[in-house]
Amino acid sequence: MQDLLPIAARIGARLKARGETVAVSESAAGGLIAASLLALPGASAYFRGGAVVYTAQARGGLLGITPADMQGMRSASEPYAALCAATIRRKLDADWGIAETGAAGPSGNRYGDAAGHACLAVDGKVKLVTTLETGSDDREANMRRFAAAALALLEQALTEAG
Repeated sequence: MQDLLPIAARIGARLKARGETVAVSESAAGGLIAASLLALPGASAYFRGGAVVYTAQARGGLLGITPADMQGMRSASEPYAALCAATIRRKLDADWGIAETGAAGPSGNRYGDAAGHACLAVDGKVKLVTTLETGSDDREANMRRFAAAALALLEQALTEAG
């Protein structure tokens, strides 16, 4: 997690300076995004909360996303990541929502995505979504890369928002 702390520190400082908040929905990153943002003193000034949404049960129970909301969409996709980012932002009344969903490995997911596949989204003044393919089946390394990519996407959104 040490490699995630410098970007988390930059994000935390920016959010504090702007008086803005963030909420996190993550899956294959397993809590590393939230842990990185929370590892910094004073995180309560900007961190509203987070959820590890790893299963359909968690999706419904923690985010309140219903099967009807999922119509025509699957997990580990850009539209789903965008839905999770917007939902966690709204549920926790945050300025920014960030979401990650993917397949850390060592195998792929039931949708045919290979290990190392993740979709990331940020919802706020700027909305961004992207897909990451690491090409690796190393679960721990992928979890760290997914978290780093999600934090980088949030930092990009903060920069674009001014």
